[in-house]
Amino acid sequence: MKSGSESDIEEGGGLRRRPTTEPEKDAGGETSDDEATETTAMLGSGETAQGFCSRKLCYAIYVLVLLLIAYLLNQLDRYALAVVTQPMAQDIHYGDQSCLVNSSSQGSHSEVCTKIHNEESCESAITNTSDAPCTWDYNGQGFEYQVLAGPIFIVVYTFFGIPLGYAADKTNRKNLLAICVIFWSLMTLLTGFAQEFWHLLLLRFGLGIGEAGCTPFATSLISDYFGESQRGSALGVYNFGIYLGFSLAFAVGNFITQANINNQGWRWVFWICGIPGIVHGFLILFTMKEPERKKSIKDEPESQKVNEYTHLSGWQKVKFAAKPFLNPSLLMICFAGAIRNGAGYVWAYNVQPYFNEYYPDTNVGFWMSWIPLVSGSIGVLFGGFISDRVVKKSGPVARVWVVIISLLVAAPFAALTLLVPPPWAFISLIPTYIFGEMWVGVTLAVIVELVPSAVKTTAVAIYFFIITNIGGSMPLLVPALDHATNLRIALIILYPGMYVGGALFYFLSLFVIKRDIQKVQERESAEKRLLDDGEPTDTNPESKQTLYGTMDDE
Repeated sequence: MKSGSESDIEEGGGLRRRPTTEPEKDAGGETSDDEATETTAMLGSGETAQGFCSRKLCYAIYVLVLLLIAYLLNQLDRYALAVVTQPMAQDIHYGDQSCLVNSSSQGSHSEVCTKIHNEESCESAITNTSDAPCTWDYNGQGFEYQVLAGPIFIVVYTFFGIPLGYAADKTNRKNLLAICVIFWSLMTLLTGFAQEFWHLLLLRFGLGIGEAGCTPFATSLISDYFGESQRGSALGVYNFGIYLGFSLAFAVGNFITQANINNQGWRWVFWICGIPGIVHGFLILFTMKEPERKKSIKDEPESQKVNEYTHLSGWQKVKFAAKPFLNPSLLMICFAGAIRNGAGYVWAYNVQPYFNEYYPDTNVGFWMSWIPLVSGSIGVLFGGFISDRVVKKSGPVARVWVVIISLLVAAPFAALTLLVPPPWAFISLIPTYIFGEMWVGVTLAVIVELVPSAVKTTAVAIYFFIITNIGGSMPLLVPALDHATNLRIALIILYPGMYVGGALFYFLSLFVIKRDIQKVQERESAEKRLLDDGEPTDTNPESKQTLYGTMDDE
């Protein structure tokens, strides 16, 4: 039984007692930063809830669910194109043509049609049989499709990510996130009305603008709603959205297209995907509270050098946020993440075309509607959980080892997916996703630990700018390798092959990351002294320059 003067509050995963009276004041009569942070606007005032969780924790979980759904819709709208590209291409006319199975013919003719590689032979197969088992038509692949999947989306997605990340460091993040969700959902909705290829280009361009703000805003909000000891797990939960949305894209894309509602086929996929996002954007706008930004040091004259970031111009802030990425460890991690991210883009945008070409009778929607969801979700949650535990013993270096081992374990299973027929191909995907997707939340946790807290949102945007520009353009290699060899070999090189390549660069980062971790630990130690003593104990200008960067040359 608690006394009337005390209540439990969450702190670092546990509970501690604190008086319910007004916050303590320092010697100058001002409320201390620590107390103000706990008692201000994030959750409002009021007594803590009894039972399952405190009011603060319950609301933080609610916010995490909102962010998870936003990311789900983000991925759903992004990958719907990959699932319906064949019927869309046959309707709008873009990309390559090939000999396809005639869906109106009786019996299974996939082995006959898929072995034909030119129009003349396909026409011969049509005329030599009574029920026309094959048809020469658009297959939804080729350079135009890869442009839609990659550059037209990726370029704007990455370039808008940095200014949106910078805006999040200065303005209301939840409002910007709500606007982004509504905007990209509107672009998805309008895609269902497209009649020409340039309509798709324009709407895909707009989709990239809206989706660019999702993860930078969400990551920053999560870092302020959850403490350091829970941040990795919270980011892992948030990244469930990747697999929820990706799996749902296959379910909606395949089954809704097959239903052919009002003879509109693939168009209903985009209408069904777009409408919920508009509703969710308004839900974020009106029910999510903007949290108070966590500060690592006090805003006092003694720490003016550390907080000089707040007095910089916009371009100077971007350069300040980019400075940590000049460290060899972060550069190597970004390049490793770009290679691994590229493998993911290649597979995500070519899994449906791959099975359409080699196994056209396979029900891809049945398998892909749950395998990425279950296996990928286990992977990101398990990765965040493991990294949070091992980091307590070995620091951020242990997080990198988690990524390396997981990618090397996943690579052989990814290769099997492309070497064996269904259902074993899909079964091989289960361990591929479990181990291969652990890198997502773990790498983000490393990034936010190695940059100043004042610019973490901008730094996350820069990180995504790097890995998405490099990795997101990798699908352009698929048509070239496909024409030189075949689609299967192209995917083996760019899917499991890039898993191994990414693991190699993560491993190389270990040779320099220890030095950079030491710098981060020195900075954190200096900040702790500022918090405890109110003034820095290390007055060496060179030390400050090493820890925080000098602004004099900006």
